Amino acid sequence: MNRVDLRSDTVTQPTDEMRAVMSTAQVGDDVFGEDSTVIELEERMASLLGKEAGLFVPSGTMSNAIAIRCHTQPGDEIITEENSHIYVYEGGGYAALSGCSVALVRGESGIMNARSVESKIRKAIDGKGHYPNGRLVCLENTSNRGGGTCYSQDQINCITSVARNHQCAVHMDGARLFNAVHATGMEPARMVQDCDTVSICISKGLGAPVGGVLVGSEEMITQAHRWRKMLGGGMRQAGILAAAGLFALDHNYFRLHEDHTRALTLAQGVANLDGFDLNLKSVQTNILFVKTEALASDVVTQLATYGIDILAISTHLIRLVTHLHITDKDIEKTLDVFNQI
Repeated sequence: MNRVDLRSDTVTQPTDEMRAVMSTAQVGDDVFGEDSTVIELEERMASLLGKEAGLFVPSGTMSNAIAIRCHTQPGDEIITEENSHIYVYEGGGYAALSGCSVALVRGESGIMNARSVESKIRKAIDGKGHYPNGRLVCLENTSNRGGGTCYSQDQINCITSVARNHQCAVHMDGARLFNAVHATGMEPARMVQDCDTVSICISKGLGAPVGGVLVGSEEMITQAHRWRKMLGGGMRQAGILAAAGLFALDHNYFRLHEDHTRALTLAQGVANLDGFDLNLKSVQTNILFVKTEALASDVVTQLATYGIDILAISTHLIRLVTHLHITDKDIEKTLDVFNQI
């Protein structure tokens, strides 16, 4: 049975064309700074995002961890949305690796507003030494647990302004930033202009098998090199992987809107069915969250019987994600199965 895998956009596999590019990549020892393909990916990603330098890393989670470590000292505090990937899905790395506490902001579908961010920034001097120092505001665009929702440019501008006024740096967890770029029409460099660091994942919608890129100033990326080494992220002939990222930028970047269109078609079909509830306005990119009357785990099991794979997020919440390998026929099949169950 040909399965339709809607669990995540992380399940994509390299196409034959991408594999061919990987197999012929020019490589060198990246720890020595000698892998020309890695260097090309780092420079290209930095240029695309309007930053001075980039660093290729094994994962988006490591990219976020390195950024937090560069921006903070043990005892500092980061400010992030209560369902953010950094808080929910990264194993408490901000605490274990950087010694930071976290101040959680309640967002709307994963999106914070500037006033709420400002209310959570604490400074030691204000609390006469009782408070930690709020040093870093972390945004996530798109918001995974928000259902692929995007920040407007005005929201980003307001939050970065608040952060600056309180002497906080800003890190953008942009694992799916290019989905937000396509959804909002904003140029990537403008979107993150006021962010000090940006983490990009190449193994989600872009369809590469492994890796991410952290971008920022030359000074920040110099620090990041050191922390990547300490965290075990120094790779040798990594150009084989970086080549996939370059291919993705050339061939998969501009097709992301197709994933968004298919996600909306799927959402519109499911929204009309009894036993399921979703907010169509929240379906902005390639992720949809659907509330279920039945147990989510039962819905997952039923769909799997028909060759449709999805995830249960909580007792009555499922997630479906469109990506490179999902076709119009896959969407039709999925809607047919939803109608049957």
